[in-house]
Amino acid sequence: MNRALTNVPLFPLSGHVLPGGIMRLRIFEPRYLRMVREVCAQGDDGRIGMCMFDDTGSVEKNTHIHSVATLARVIDFEHRDDGLLGITVEGVEPCEITAITVDSDGLRRGEVTLREPWHETPLPASYTHLAERLCQVYGEYPELGECPSDDRLARADWVCQRWLELLPVDAKVKQELLREPCCSRTLDYLAGLIHESEHKSDP
Repeated sequence: MNRALTNVPLFPLSGHVLPGGIMRLRIFEPRYLRMVREVCAQGDDGRIGMCMFDDTGSVEKNTHIHSVATLARVIDFEHRDDGLLGITVEGVEPCEITAITVDSDGLRRGEVTLREPWHETPLPASYTHLAERLCQVYGEYPELGECPSDDRLARADWVCQRWLELLPVDAKVKQELLREPCCSRTLDYLAGLIHESEHKSDP
């Protein structure tokens, strides 16, 4: 897969959304309000490049944005009581940013190349605790939405991507893991993190 897109508006965030994920956002900066209007006007073809911050990069040189990103679509919006615009985006497909330009108001746009997504992979029986713990997290944080009741929890690729969204893992580590051709390395990495976390919480 090497299809390229141009002029994709970029939205760098400290929070992350990956293909198959949902994120709710509050929009207030004029450049991003313009971005939402522009994307929504494109209908089903409208996409936002959801990016990860690089804390070591330069804003002036546009190196503060990691190259592996997610193309997302706006699936809902609301005018909030606090005057802000609330939108919900859904991650659609992975991409790589190859060039960045900047509009006069600071909105960044990218040339992107679509990346091959992780293939649907059955979750091995030895890792089912990752899905079970993920359901517990959904229950503890209702703002994430309801825990899926379909076969997504049986997919290693889907479970891995949701954990990468939720865990405060360094963006550089996430970038490295997302560059892998499949989710197997991420599966091992997450299992180790969660095992260590549970071990520390034992009395």
